[in-house]
Amino acid sequence: MDDQIKTTAEAIEADVMPRLYEVHCDPDSPNVCDTPVPKTMAGKPVSQKSPAQWAYERLALYIKNFEEQLDNEHEVAMGFTGGDAGVLRIEGMGYFDPDIITFYGADPTGARTQLIQHVTQLNVLLRALPKAVEQEAPNRIGFRLAEALETEAETS
Repeated sequence: MDDQIKTTAEAIEADVMPRLYEVHCDPDSPNVCDTPVPKTMAGKPVSQKSPAQWAYERLALYIKNFEEQLDNEHEVAMGFTGGDAGVLRIEGMGYFDPDIITFYGADPTGARTQLIQHVTQLNVLLRALPKAVEQEAPNRIGFRLAEALETEAETS
């Protein structure tokens, strides 16, 4: 039990600041916790966010971090857990308050795919897939997601 006394301001600040901790075998491995948190994430207390918004924001940071470790020959995709659905090349992501997350993309055959999932069932396996042959540069959805979080902060 923590017997430390905190002021009201410290308690409010602690509620606003996202907490994140990671450890890897390779100490030089990039961590999401080393990435500056977008202002929109830190500017609104978690208690004021829907489960869908909070899951979306954190997933955006994980996807961006994963992409930063990829070369130009690979893109991020997600594998599905608990079924034979395969993988989805992530081309978009969103949420519908209070509790739905959705992923847009294509499967390895190029078929348009959308996953709609309740946040309580959320399991995401990020995978590196070779980029589509006809593309010159890989798609980087994680960077666009993080940029959208920053843009949202500037317009709020």
